[in-house]
Amino acid sequence: MAGEDLVELKFRLADGTDIGPSKYSPATTVASLKEKILAQWPKDKENCPKTTQDVKLINGGKILENNSTLADCTLLVGELPGGVITMHVVLRLPLSDKNKKQQDDSPKKSGCSCTIL
Repeated sequence: MAGEDLVELKFRLADGTDIGPSKYSPATTVASLKEKILAQWPKDKENCPKTTQDVKLINGGKILENNSTLADCTLLVGELPGGVITMHVVLRLPLSDKNKKQQDDSPKKSGCSCTIL
């Protein structure tokens, strides 16, 4: 059956909440998964990604490339038939203009000091 070939995924956000689970074709690209995450992103979250470039997907400790498919990046080790695969979502939000200015204006301070007795 075609339904048996689908991969069931859920996406874990940094605060521990999940998006999904939902079933996807193994031919689904990481870029299209990111678009689905943006569409389903909880509206009550403080940090919300604006584009797919703000979202990084991690599976098995590896950051997934946009042009990869699910078939390319799912782990074979430890997966159970019919199990849900959890992918972690990390945001890489651009700095706001206010934060950039504060970084540029702040004097460089060394966080390290040595004392020789």
